[in-house]
Amino acid sequence: MKYGAIKEQIIGCAMTVHRMMENGFQEVIYQRALEIEMSLNGLFFEREKEMGILYRDQPIETRRVDFLVENVISVELKALIQLEDVHLTQAMNYLEAFHLKVGLLISFGARSLKFKRVHNNKLS
Repeated sequence: MKYGAIKEQIIGCAMTVHRMMENGFQEVIYQRALEIEMSLNGLFFEREKEMGILYRDQPIETRRVDFLVENVISVELKALIQLEDVHLTQAMNYLEAFHLKVGLLISFGARSLKFKRVHNNKLS
């Protein structure tokens, strides 16, 4: 599993945040807490990393991924009780647009932390 150890470390950080804060806060609160937790765990990341979207090699827009970890894993956060297909699609679109192989979609909104591992199958 590519980047498996890093993904597991990120998930562990998210679990710690969820255990300490529980559900019920806005997404930005969890972003800030996860930023602290990942720093304490020695992960290199950029928060709200703005990245360009290309169409036929032409820049058309920019989007921000909540976290780009170790320059290889996108992390998209939500504070929702239920993750929907549209959230998974967004995370997958970010991988494709940013030419990344793997990502995580994490939601802090339910009583238990919810997360999905996302893979860009268009990259070999």
